[in-house]
Amino acid sequence: MRIGTNFDSINTFRNRQSPATAGDMGNAQSPAADPRFTSATRLFSQKELDDLKSLFASLAAQSQSGGKFISLSVFKVYTGIRGPLGDRLYDLVTQNRKDQKLTFEDLVIAKGTYEKGTRDEIDEFIYQLCDIDGDGNLVRSDLEDVISGILDNISSQKEAESSSASNLKPISIFLDAANFTKDNEGNSEKSMSFEDFRSWCHLIPSARKFLASLLKPSSPSCQVPNLTHQEDVDSNILLLKEEYAWHIGGALSHLESSEWKLLYHSSLNGLSFNTFLGNISWKC
Repeated sequence: MRIGTNFDSINTFRNRQSPATAGDMGNAQSPAADPRFTSATRLFSQKELDDLKSLFASLAAQSQSGGKFISLSVFKVYTGIRGPLGDRLYDLVTQNRKDQKLTFEDLVIAKGTYEKGTRDEIDEFIYQLCDIDGDGNLVRSDLEDVISGILDNISSQKEAESSSASNLKPISIFLDAANFTKDNEGNSEKSMSFEDFRSWCHLIPSARKFLASLLKPSSPSCQVPNLTHQEDVDSNILLLKEEYAWHIGGALSHLESSEWKLLYHSSLNGLSFNTFLGNISWKC
C-alpha cells in the first residue's frame, strides 16, 4: 500500500473522537488513529516495528519528554544533520505542525514513505526536503543550504572548514549543475521544478544517495570513499578532496566506492605523464 507524500496536506485525526454509539451515548471515546499511521504500519514486519519502538523510546528518553516525543536537538544528533537542512527534515517528519514534538506515529509515517515507498514517493519527499523554508518554491538559496549542509556533514574537518572559503568552490560547482525553470507567481526568481530536481539528482547521484539516507541507521558520512596512501604523503597536498571523492563515489556501488588507493603522486613518482601511465598500467 502506498502512502501519499504531500506532508503539507495531511489531515491529523489524533484529536478527533469517534461518534458515540447508542449504548455509549455521552461517554468519551478514544482518539481515532491517523489512517496514514495505520497504513504505514502494514509496510513493516513486526520485528521492524519493534525496532522502531526501541529507537523511539531511546530518542524520547534522551529528549526528557517522558517517552512522549523526540526533541529537535536529539533528532539532529541522531541524523547527524545540523543547520537549516536538519530543521527542515524535522519539520517534514513532524508533518509541519511546528510543535517541536516528533511522535512515534510521525516516525513510522515518515519512514514508511522514506524507506518503503516507491522511487517517485521518495524523490517527492527529498524534493520537499530541499525546499528549506517550506514555501513551496525550491530556489537557488534553498539548494545552496542543502549542499552546504551535506558538505559540512561529509567533511572530517567540518568544524574547521564549514565557515571557510574551502567549501565555496564545490558548492558553486554543484549549484551550477542545477536548472531553475519554474515560474514563481509574484517573484522574478525562478525555482526548481520536480523534473529539474530529478535531472539534478541524475547529474549529482551522490546528493540523492545522501539525502535518501538521513533516516536510515547507517551514517551518511560513510558514503565518502576511504582514500588510502603511504604515510609519507601529506593528505593536504592531495587533489582528491573528500567532497570530490564523495561526488565520484555517488555513481558507484558501496563495495566499489568504500576504499580507494592512491596509485600515483607526482612528489613520489615524478612529474612525467608517462610515469603516471606506467604506474597504473601494471596495476589494472
